[in-house]
Amino acid sequence: FEFDPNWPIYLQIIEEIKKRAVRGIYPPGGRLPSVREMALQMGVNPNTMARAYSELERDTFLFTQRGQGSFVTETPERVESERERLAEAAVRRFVSEIKELGTNARQVTHLLDEIKEALS
Repeated sequence: FEFDPNWPIYLQIIEEIKKRAVRGIYPPGGRLPSVREMALQMGVNPNTMARAYSELERDTFLFTQRGQGSFVTETPERVESERERLAEAAVRRFVSEIKELGTNARQVTHLLDEIKEALS
């Protein structure tokens, strides 16, 4: 995993864990790797990972069971609302980039057609 130097690492970890849950890598109620295991996988300090897990728990996206580990929320609707939030953020980034490029309506239509085809 590569981190953006312009954005706090723990926030990027939070986004990545949410994306993995949305993609089903960590399904609702699914157990996450331990803080140490995940820190090793992502190449970060365990304290940074613990902060990310703590924030996810405060956000009710994770819950911890003493002695058993951390788990993704058991509520599929919570994961689905996160999918929608991530998709909306992606749309905002896309629109911003397209505006910066000075893309015209015809070009945007062509790009959207390519996106639809890629998703089919």
